[in-house]
Amino acid sequence: MSCHRIDELLELMTPEWKKASKLNLVEIIAQLAEEAGHSGDISTVTDDMLIYHLKMKGMDKTAMIPGLAKDAVSDFKQAMLEARGIKK
Repeated sequence: MSCHRIDELLELMTPEWKKASKLNLVEIIAQLAEEAGHSGDISTVTDDMLIYHLKMKGMDKTAMIPGLAKDAVSDFKQAMLEARGIKK
């Protein structure tokens, strides 16, 4: 895992950890995993799952995942024509 991802994860987890300061790190991760719908063993929780869950926490359930929103196209037909070099 790169330092950027570690920094991002710690930045996102800090407010959650402060809210439940009596819990240890593993308990916080287990709680976040449960909120995200993870039902497996805690050892299978990924940093991506935690990052995206924390980013989306409190947002509308239909909101687009931040990393995907930048690539979203509202008009698929127009996007296909532009990709083929037919229209701009």
